[in-house]
Amino acid sequence: MASTPFRRKVLIIEDEPSIRNVLYVLLAALGCDGHIAYDARQTLWMIREGSFDAVLLDLRCVNLPPDQMVSAITELRPSLVGRVLVITGEIADPDTLGMLERCALPHVPRHRVTSELGDRLRTLRGFAPSHAGSTS
Repeated sequence: MASTPFRRKVLIIEDEPSIRNVLYVLLAALGCDGHIAYDARQTLWMIREGSFDAVLLDLRCVNLPPDQMVSAITELRPSLVGRVLVITGEIADPDTLGMLERCALPHVPRHRVTSELGDRLRTLRGFAPSHAGSTS
């Protein structure tokens, strides 16, 4: 009997359906299972109850200030420190920029998600997505 390849679990926190669907498909192509949360409450419940290898976080979709959301995620699951990738629009707010720098959170602009997601996931601490269909 063939064993099932290991697949990383990634929590997607995104309220826009088109972006959420693109992320889900991109993760599947990278050999990851995407799980979806729509707001802060659901996100924190899923993190508390489940086990995820990484989090893709749209800062605009949660109903908590960005720094509180990131703190809550890493407080519930310290293993996610360094494994939160923030998806942003164009950031003009200096407080948000400061928080991303202070927390050393990698981020990818929404318009570059399709071209940068794989590379950004590979740079997350301790996260290496499996490659679906690789021949190595």
